[in-house]
Amino acid sequence: MKISFVIPCYRSAGSIESVVSEIQATMTDADYEHEIVLVNDSSPDDTMDVLRRIASRTDEVSVVGLARNFGQHAALMAGFHVVSGDVIICLDDDGQTPPRESLKLLGKLDEGYDVVYGSYGEKKHSAFRNLGSALNERMARLLLDKPKGLYLSSYFAARRYVIDELKKYRTPYPYVIGLVLRTTNSIANVQVEHRARAEGVSGYRLHKLLSLWLNGFTAFSVKPLRVSSLTGVAVAALGLLFGVYTVIRRILDANIPLGWSSLMVAVLVIGGMILAALGMIGEYIGRVYISINQSPQFVVRERIDARHSDGDL
Repeated sequence: MKISFVIPCYRSAGSIESVVSEIQATMTDADYEHEIVLVNDSSPDDTMDVLRRIASRTDEVSVVGLARNFGQHAALMAGFHVVSGDVIICLDDDGQTPPRESLKLLGKLDEGYDVVYGSYGEKKHSAFRNLGSALNERMARLLLDKPKGLYLSSYFAARRYVIDELKKYRTPYPYVIGLVLRTTNSIANVQVEHRARAEGVSGYRLHKLLSLWLNGFTAFSVKPLRVSSLTGVAVAALGLLFGVYTVIRRILDANIPLGWSSLMVAVLVIGGMILAALGMIGEYIGRVYISINQSPQFVVRERIDARHSDGDL
């Protein structure tokens, strides 16, 4: 069995060499044939130079350099088009997801599961990242029908047929979690260690996290549109009830002044809901338009092949 590792790289010049070294040591000790696919997501530092240097020293490493920053999930998809292994393991470039823990993922996969996600007993992320992960977890359960109790992370192992199915998705808005959930329900967790960040800061800022969440629930679910519709019906019903209440009060007490404030509140609430619903519809239409225009999921500027690579990029 051949194991393929896919690692999206962004601002990881100082950490990626130790990650690759730990993968190689772990796989050699376990006697697994393996390859490592490093995808540079147009990192602004000298990450690409470091990846070239790593690839020049070993035949087990392939490098894919993207032409611009497409995001972590697009970088993963680019790596999936290069891998040749029977099992694909995805992990981070900062060393917080220890490569040696991949043996736990493989052990759980041997129990018959299609995909195994690493879960963390104690996460070493910042409070902001932990909040983002919690919101992402909630979103996946409500909008993507994620099974309750299943923890989804960036550290996971999947069988080749799952990855081959994910590769069929060609639109410019990939969301790997959503693709996995719609491909198979044979998914499990195994607890792994989560290290503290050795250097640098997370590449996920607020705008990137918001973009990721928006991508997740608009690319794989129409539930936000249904929520908008139901909210509109609810607001309309409340408006009708408030109108009936106002008429009854006016009949019972003719001296009650007309409610300018309540009228403005009703107008603002209803107007806000209409604008929100229109914005949500516009988001879906905009993504359809961009997809029809065949905007690329990723663009490869440079590729350095490992000796045994047989990918399809």
